[in-house]
Amino acid sequence: MIQSPFTAFLIDKAGDTVCGELTQLTAEQLDPGEITIRVHYSSINYKDALAATGAGKVIRRFPCIGGIDMSGEVVGSTDARFRPGDKVIATSFDIGVSHHGGYAQFARIPAKWVVPLPAGLTLFEAMALGTAGFTAALGIVRMEDNGLAPANGPVIVTGATGGVGALAIDMLARLGYEVVALTGKATEQEYLRGLGASDVKLTSTIDHEKVRPLEAGQWAGAVDNVGGPILHWVLATMKQAGTVASIGNAASIKLDTTVFPFILRGVSLLGVDSGYMGFPTRQRVWDRLASDLKPRHLHQITRTIGLDALPSAFDDFLHGRAKGRTVVKVID
Repeated sequence: MIQSPFTAFLIDKAGDTVCGELTQLTAEQLDPGEITIRVHYSSINYKDALAATGAGKVIRRFPCIGGIDMSGEVVGSTDARFRPGDKVIATSFDIGVSHHGGYAQFARIPAKWVVPLPAGLTLFEAMALGTAGFTAALGIVRMEDNGLAPANGPVIVTGATGGVGALAIDMLARLGYEVVALTGKATEQEYLRGLGASDVKLTSTIDHEKVRPLEAGQWAGAVDNVGGPILHWVLATMKQAGTVASIGNAASIKLDTTVFPFILRGVSLLGVDSGYMGFPTRQRVWDRLASDLKPRHLHQITRTIGLDALPSAFDDFLHGRAKGRTVVKVID
Protein backbone atom coordinates (compact mmCIF):
# COMPACT_ATOMS: atom_id res chain seq x y z
CA MET A 1 0.00 0.00 0.00
CA ILE A 2 2.68 2.49 1.04
CA GLN A 3 6.28 2.28 -0.10
CA SER A 4 8.23 2.75 3.09
CA PRO A 5 10.31 4.74 3.80
CA PHE A 6 9.16 7.67 1.66
CA THR A 7 10.28 11.29 1.25
CA ALA A 8 8.51 14.13 3.06
CA PHE A 9 9.10 17.80 3.83
CA LEU A 10 8.76 17.88 7.61
CA ILE A 11 8.35 21.13 9.56
CA ASP A 12 9.58 21.09 13.15
CA LYS A 13 10.46 23.51 15.91
CA ALA A 14 13.58 23.78 18.04
CA GLY A 15 13.11 26.37 20.75
CA ASP A 16 11.70 29.42 18.98
CA THR A 17 13.07 28.42 15.58
CA VAL A 18 10.80 26.80 12.99
CA CYS A 19 12.39 25.05 10.04
CA GLY A 20 11.50 22.48 7.42
CA GLU A 21 13.64 19.84 5.78
CA LEU A 22 13.34 16.79 3.58
CA THR A 23 13.42 13.56 5.51
CA GLN A 24 12.41 9.91 5.31
CA LEU A 25 9.25 8.70 7.06
CA THR A 26 7.39 5.42 7.38
CA ALA A 27 3.72 4.55 7.01
CA GLU A 28 3.36 4.28 10.78
CA GLN A 29 4.26 7.98 11.14
CA LEU A 30 1.33 9.22 9.05
CA ASP A 31 -1.74 10.63 10.77
CA PRO A 32 -4.97 8.63 10.99
CA GLY A 33 -7.63 8.83 8.29
CA GLU A 34 -9.87 6.71 6.11
CA ILE A 35 -8.11 7.55 2.82
CA THR A 36 -4.48 6.84 1.96
CA ILE A 37 -3.21 8.72 -1.09
CA ARG A 38 -0.13 8.40 -3.23
CA VAL A 39 0.50 12.09 -3.76
CA HIS A 40 1.28 13.15 -7.31
CA TYR A 41 1.28 16.93 -6.92
CA SER A 42 1.01 19.67 -4.30
CA SER A 43 1.41 23.44 -4.58
CA ILE A 44 2.81 26.47 -2.76
CA ASN A 45 0.46 29.03 -1.28
CA TYR A 46 1.39 32.04 0.85
CA LYS A 47 0.13 30.08 3.85
CA ASP A 48 2.59 27.29 3.04
CA ALA A 49 5.48 29.75 3.06
CA LEU A 50 4.39 31.13 6.43
CA ALA A 51 4.12 27.62 7.83
CA ALA A 52 7.40 26.29 6.49
CA THR A 53 9.51 29.22 7.65
CA GLY A 54 7.79 30.15 10.88
CA ALA A 55 7.14 33.64 9.50
CA GLY A 56 3.54 33.19 10.61
CA LYS A 57 2.05 31.20 13.45
CA VAL A 58 0.33 28.79 11.11
CA ILE A 59 1.43 25.35 12.27
CA ARG A 60 -0.65 24.17 15.20
CA ARG A 61 1.41 21.09 16.03
CA PHE A 62 5.00 19.98 15.52
CA PRO A 63 6.31 18.11 13.69
CA CYS A 64 4.00 18.41 10.70
CA ILE A 65 4.42 17.60 7.02
CA GLY A 66 3.79 20.84 5.12
CA GLY A 67 1.58 21.44 2.12
CA ILE A 68 -2.08 22.45 2.45
CA ASP A 69 -2.90 21.03 -1.02
CA MET A 70 -2.56 17.62 -2.62
CA SER A 71 -3.80 15.61 -5.59
CA GLY A 72 -3.13 11.98 -6.25
CA GLU A 73 -4.38 8.42 -6.40
CA VAL A 74 -6.12 6.47 -3.66
CA VAL A 75 -4.07 3.46 -2.56
CA GLY A 76 -6.12 2.53 0.49
CA SER A 77 -9.65 3.30 1.72
CA THR A 78 -11.98 2.25 4.51
CA ASP A 79 -14.71 4.53 3.12
CA ALA A 80 -17.08 2.94 0.60
CA ARG A 81 -17.16 6.13 -1.51
CA PHE A 82 -13.50 5.75 -2.52
CA ARG A 83 -11.59 2.85 -4.04
CA PRO A 84 -7.93 2.26 -4.81
CA GLY A 85 -7.14 3.86 -8.14
CA ASP A 86 -9.55 6.79 -7.71
CA LYS A 87 -8.04 10.18 -8.51
CA VAL A 88 -8.75 12.74 -5.81
CA ILE A 89 -8.09 16.27 -4.54
CA ALA A 90 -7.69 17.42 -0.94
CA THR A 91 -7.12 21.03 0.09
CA SER A 92 -7.40 23.13 3.24
CA PHE A 93 -9.14 21.96 6.42
CA ASP A 94 -6.28 20.98 8.80
CA ILE A 95 -3.99 19.67 6.04
CA GLY A 96 -0.41 20.90 6.42
CA VAL A 97 -1.31 22.78 9.60
CA SER A 98 -2.24 20.25 12.27
CA HIS A 99 -2.48 17.17 10.06
CA HIS A 100 0.33 15.86 7.85
CA GLY A 101 0.06 17.51 4.42
CA GLY A 102 0.84 17.18 0.75
CA TYR A 103 4.62 17.64 0.73
CA ALA A 104 5.12 13.90 0.96
CA GLN A 105 4.94 10.94 -1.37
CA PHE A 106 2.08 9.50 0.70
CA ALA A 107 -0.67 10.99 2.84
CA ARG A 108 -3.47 9.64 5.02
CA ILE A 109 -6.45 11.93 5.64
CA PRO A 110 -10.12 11.86 6.68
CA ALA A 111 -12.53 10.99 3.88
CA LYS A 112 -14.62 14.10 4.57
CA TRP A 113 -11.76 16.25 3.29
CA VAL A 114 -11.47 14.43 -0.05
CA VAL A 115 -12.98 15.55 -3.37
CA PRO A 116 -13.18 13.19 -6.37
CA LEU A 117 -11.24 14.69 -9.29
CA PRO A 118 -13.89 16.15 -11.63
CA ALA A 119 -13.90 15.21 -15.31
CA GLY A 120 -12.17 18.01 -17.16
CA LEU A 121 -9.25 18.39 -14.73
CA THR A 122 -5.95 16.53 -14.53
CA LEU A 123 -4.16 15.98 -11.23
CA PHE A 124 -1.59 18.56 -12.34
CA GLU A 125 -4.26 21.15 -13.20
CA ALA A 126 -5.97 20.56 -9.86
CA MET A 127 -2.79 21.69 -8.10
CA ALA A 128 -2.10 24.50 -10.55
CA LEU A 129 -5.43 25.71 -9.15
CA GLY A 130 -5.04 24.43 -5.58
CA THR A 131 -6.31 26.45 -2.65
CA ALA A 132 -5.69 29.68 -4.59
CA GLY A 133 -7.93 28.60 -7.46
CA PHE A 134 -10.57 27.20 -5.15
CA THR A 135 -10.58 30.46 -3.17
CA ALA A 136 -10.90 32.63 -6.27
CA ALA A 137 -13.69 30.45 -7.64
CA LEU A 138 -15.53 30.37 -4.31
CA GLY A 139 -15.42 34.17 -4.20
CA ILE A 140 -16.86 34.41 -7.72
CA VAL A 141 -19.58 31.84 -6.97
CA ARG A 142 -20.56 33.71 -3.79
CA MET A 143 -20.76 37.00 -5.69
CA GLU A 144 -22.83 35.44 -8.45
CA ASP A 145 -25.17 33.95 -5.85
CA ASN A 146 -25.49 37.52 -4.55
CA GLY A 147 -26.55 38.85 -7.95
CA LEU A 148 -23.30 39.68 -9.77
CA ALA A 149 -23.50 39.33 -13.55
CA PRO A 150 -21.39 40.65 -16.46
CA ALA A 151 -24.10 43.15 -17.41
CA ASN A 152 -23.85 44.81 -13.98
CA GLY A 153 -20.51 46.47 -14.73
CA PRO A 154 -16.77 46.08 -14.17
CA VAL A 155 -15.17 43.89 -11.51
CA ILE A 156 -11.91 44.98 -9.87
CA VAL A 157 -9.35 42.47 -8.58
CA THR A 158 -6.82 43.69 -6.01
CA GLY A 159 -3.46 42.03 -5.39
CA ALA A 160 -3.75 41.08 -9.01
CA THR A 161 -0.37 39.42 -9.61
CA GLY A 162 -0.71 36.92 -6.75
CA GLY A 163 -2.00 33.39 -7.23
CA VAL A 164 -5.60 34.16 -6.23
CA GLY A 165 -5.65 37.47 -8.08
CA ALA A 166 -4.26 36.13 -11.34
CA LEU A 167 -6.65 33.18 -11.37
CA ALA A 168 -9.62 35.40 -10.49
CA ILE A 169 -8.84 37.69 -13.44
CA ASP A 170 -8.61 34.72 -15.81
CA MET A 171 -11.86 33.17 -14.53
CA LEU A 172 -13.85 36.40 -14.61
CA ALA A 173 -12.65 37.28 -18.11
CA ARG A 174 -13.65 33.84 -19.36
CA LEU A 175 -17.15 34.38 -17.95
CA GLY A 176 -17.45 37.62 -19.92
CA TYR A 177 -16.81 40.18 -17.17
CA GLU A 178 -14.97 43.44 -17.75
CA VAL A 179 -12.04 43.03 -15.33
CA VAL A 180 -9.83 45.76 -13.92
CA ALA A 181 -6.59 44.63 -12.22
CA LEU A 182 -5.25 46.66 -9.30
CA THR A 183 -1.54 46.18 -8.60
CA GLY A 184 1.46 47.92 -7.16
CA LYS A 185 3.72 46.41 -9.81
CA ALA A 186 3.89 48.71 -12.83
CA THR A 187 6.07 46.23 -14.71
CA GLU A 188 3.33 43.57 -14.73
CA GLN A 189 0.68 45.41 -16.75
CA GLU A 190 1.25 43.40 -19.92
CA TYR A 191 1.10 40.15 -17.93
CA LEU A 192 -2.24 41.12 -16.37
CA ARG A 193 -3.74 42.18 -19.67
CA GLY A 194 -2.65 38.84 -21.08
CA LEU A 195 -4.73 37.11 -18.41
CA GLY A 196 -7.82 39.01 -19.52
CA ALA A 197 -7.75 42.34 -17.65
CA SER A 198 -9.27 45.07 -19.81
CA ASP A 199 -7.50 47.73 -17.75
CA VAL A 200 -4.76 47.90 -15.11
CA LYS A 201 -4.83 50.43 -12.27
CA LEU A 202 -1.78 51.11 -10.12
CA THR A 203 -2.14 51.40 -6.36
CA SER A 204 0.19 54.42 -6.46
CA THR A 205 -2.62 56.40 -8.10
CA ILE A 206 -4.80 56.10 -4.95
CA ASP A 207 -4.31 58.78 -2.31
CA HIS A 208 -5.66 57.04 0.76
CA GLU A 209 -5.60 60.25 2.78
CA LYS A 210 -8.19 61.75 0.45
CA VAL A 211 -10.57 58.78 0.10
CA ARG A 212 -14.02 59.90 1.22
CA PRO A 213 -16.64 57.59 2.76
CA LEU A 214 -18.32 57.45 -0.67
CA GLU A 215 -16.59 58.11 -3.97
CA ALA A 216 -17.98 57.85 -7.50
CA GLY A 217 -19.32 54.33 -8.00
CA GLN A 218 -17.14 52.37 -10.42
CA TRP A 219 -17.36 48.63 -9.68
CA ALA A 220 -20.20 46.13 -9.73
CA GLY A 221 -17.97 43.57 -8.06
CA ALA A 222 -14.59 43.24 -6.41
CA VAL A 223 -12.26 40.42 -5.41
CA ASP A 224 -10.07 41.80 -2.62
CA ASN A 225 -6.88 40.00 -1.65
CA VAL A 226 -5.34 42.92 0.23
CA GLY A 227 -7.53 44.29 3.02
CA GLY A 228 -6.65 47.48 4.90
CA PRO A 229 -6.85 50.88 3.15
CA ILE A 230 -7.29 49.27 -0.27
CA LEU A 231 -10.45 47.49 0.86
CA HIS A 232 -11.73 50.77 2.31
CA TRP A 233 -11.17 52.43 -1.09
CA VAL A 234 -12.84 49.52 -2.88
CA LEU A 235 -15.93 49.79 -0.67
CA ALA A 236 -16.10 53.55 -1.18
CA THR A 237 -16.00 53.14 -4.98
CA MET A 238 -18.58 50.35 -5.35
CA LYS A 239 -21.66 50.91 -7.49
CA GLN A 240 -25.21 50.55 -6.18
CA ALA A 241 -25.88 46.97 -4.99
CA GLY A 242 -22.25 46.03 -5.67
CA THR A 243 -20.74 42.94 -4.11
CA VAL A 244 -17.24 42.47 -2.67
CA ALA A 245 -15.55 39.15 -1.92
CA SER A 246 -13.06 39.59 0.94
CA ILE A 247 -10.43 36.91 0.37
CA GLY A 248 -7.09 38.01 1.82
CA ASN A 249 -5.09 40.39 3.98
CA ALA A 250 -1.82 40.83 2.10
CA ALA A 251 -1.63 44.48 3.24
CA SER A 252 -3.46 44.46 6.56
CA ILE A 253 -5.96 42.57 8.68
CA LYS A 254 -7.52 45.87 9.76
CA LEU A 255 -10.37 47.68 8.05
CA ASP A 256 -11.09 51.32 8.88
CA THR A 257 -14.20 52.24 6.91
CA THR A 258 -17.76 53.55 7.31
CA VAL A 259 -21.21 52.04 7.04
CA PHE A 260 -22.13 54.35 4.15
CA PRO A 261 -21.41 51.87 1.31
CA PHE A 262 -23.67 49.36 3.01
CA ILE A 263 -26.60 51.57 4.04
CA LEU A 264 -26.57 54.12 1.20
CA ARG A 265 -25.60 51.90 -1.74
CA GLY A 266 -26.61 48.45 -0.55
CA VAL A 267 -23.10 47.08 -1.02
CA SER A 268 -22.52 43.51 0.20
CA LEU A 269 -19.22 42.48 1.78
CA LEU A 270 -18.91 38.70 1.52
CA GLY A 271 -16.39 36.74 3.56
CA VAL A 272 -14.71 33.88 1.71
CA ASP A 273 -13.55 31.01 3.93
CA SER A 274 -12.00 28.43 1.63
CA GLY A 275 -10.37 26.59 4.52
CA TYR A 276 -13.40 24.94 6.03
CA MET A 277 -16.08 25.30 3.35
CA GLY A 278 -17.84 21.95 3.33
CA PHE A 279 -19.95 19.93 0.95
CA PRO A 280 -21.88 20.23 -1.32
CA THR A 281 -20.45 23.71 -1.96
CA ARG A 282 -16.87 22.42 -2.11
CA GLN A 283 -17.77 19.88 -4.79
CA ARG A 284 -19.86 22.47 -6.66
CA VAL A 285 -16.91 24.87 -6.86
CA TRP A 286 -14.48 22.17 -8.02
CA ASP A 287 -16.97 21.05 -10.67
CA ARG A 288 -17.11 24.61 -12.00
CA LEU A 289 -13.29 24.81 -11.93
CA ALA A 290 -13.35 21.86 -14.31
CA SER A 291 -15.81 23.60 -16.63
CA ASP A 292 -16.79 27.26 -17.06
CA LEU A 293 -14.42 28.60 -14.36
CA LYS A 294 -11.35 26.75 -15.64
CA PRO A 295 -8.74 29.46 -16.36
CA ARG A 296 -7.70 29.73 -19.98
CA HIS A 297 -4.08 30.57 -19.11
CA LEU A 298 -3.55 28.08 -16.29
CA HIS A 299 -0.50 26.38 -17.77
CA GLN A 300 1.11 29.67 -18.79
CA ILE A 301 1.01 31.09 -15.27
CA THR A 302 2.24 27.90 -13.58
CA ARG A 303 5.77 26.71 -12.91
CA THR A 304 6.73 23.28 -11.57
CA ILE A 305 9.36 22.35 -9.01
CA GLY A 306 10.29 19.11 -7.25
CA LEU A 307 10.24 18.31 -3.56
CA ASP A 308 13.98 18.92 -3.43
CA ALA A 309 13.46 22.59 -4.40
CA LEU A 310 11.01 23.32 -1.58
CA PRO A 311 13.50 24.66 1.02
CA SER A 312 14.59 27.49 -1.29
CA ALA A 313 11.17 28.24 -2.80
CA PHE A 314 9.37 29.99 0.05
CA ASP A 315 11.34 33.24 0.22
CA ASP A 316 9.80 34.62 -2.98
CA PHE A 317 6.33 34.18 -1.52
CA LEU A 318 7.21 35.95 1.72
CA HIS A 319 8.71 38.95 -0.07
CA GLY A 320 6.10 39.43 -2.79
CA ARG A 321 8.26 38.16 -5.64
CA ALA A 322 6.14 35.14 -6.51
CA LYS A 323 3.92 35.43 -9.58
CA GLY A 324 1.20 33.07 -10.68
CA ARG A 325 1.18 29.52 -9.34
CA THR A 326 3.87 27.02 -8.28
CA VAL A 327 3.12 23.30 -8.50
CA VAL A 328 5.22 20.83 -6.53
CA LYS A 329 5.76 17.57 -8.40
CA VAL A 330 5.84 14.93 -5.71
CA ILE A 331 5.65 11.69 -7.69
CA ASP A 332 8.95 10.38 -9.05
